[in-house]
Amino acid sequence: MELSARWPIKSLCRAMSISRSGFYKWKARLSNPSDRLRKRMADVALFQEYHAKYPSHGYRWLNAKIRLDLGLVMSDQYAHRCCRFAGIKSKSRHYAYKKPGEPKKIYPNSVMASLNVDGPLQCVVSDMTAFWAGGKYWELTLYMDLWNNEIVGYGLSCRKGDRSTYFEGLEMVIEKKKKVDGLDLILHTDQGSVYASKGFNELLPQYHITHSMSRAGTPTDNGAMEAINGWSKVEMFIDFDIAHCGDVPSFVERYVGFFNEERPSAALGYLTPKAYKEKAAKGESVPKKPSKVKYEKKQKIIEEAKAKKN
Repeated sequence: MELSARWPIKSLCRAMSISRSGFYKWKARLSNPSDRLRKRMADVALFQEYHAKYPSHGYRWLNAKIRLDLGLVMSDQYAHRCCRFAGIKSKSRHYAYKKPGEPKKIYPNSVMASLNVDGPLQCVVSDMTAFWAGGKYWELTLYMDLWNNEIVGYGLSCRKGDRSTYFEGLEMVIEKKKKVDGLDLILHTDQGSVYASKGFNELLPQYHITHSMSRAGTPTDNGAMEAINGWSKVEMFIDFDIAHCGDVPSFVERYVGFFNEERPSAALGYLTPKAYKEKAAKGESVPKKPSKVKYEKKQKIIEEAKAKKN
């Protein structure tokens, strides 16, 4: 439009290989946009607003969050077009693990044995992650229900190697387990020093908890927990700026509430863990999480292909 003040429209249209009638039609639409175009631009602005709040996520998650918060239903294809028009891209980066370790175990790996989880608190996975925030070093131990990805326990400490975070989170899990009679729970962890300690493992049988462990040096055996550790740190740093937080314990408590009640999960069909549990409790159908058996078959095919190559 600015160029039309300096050069004739006819010359500009010839240079851009468009017709003058097409230019004037575009100009008319710009000055008097249709209802469809107005809606599209409003939706693009809405995705820009949500991306500014949650820059670590892509169009599917943003679409699910908008549906959850505002009740606006848009297809993923339409959401993709809006985000592509606005230049919206996820800022997160995730890395694949390589070189699985030897299959030496301290406790049997029950999760790798085609475990079928079809209800709450049947299998809980746990891991510790560390980060710097507020000028301090922090260690966060999470306990997650493998059925609906709900964080059912956690412990936080600013002391390196603090064992209390593991036991604080475990106590939260035990309190939830006490409310369900006759429940046999499997706790899956890596072979960390605290998880393998005598004190930790003597506590579990008292509450009918079976300990399952990943193979040594094989984080993919606990892939669900490793993924949540990655996503939680991305969100805390990129979306909520925990690095400059003055009260990290209160921040983590609020984030756990957000994770369980407000954060859509792709593995749950973009329901929140709370909504997933509520739908299941009412007897409504809920999306099935990816099958562990399919994962094992895929890994077997990959290993056989590598063996033939070698």
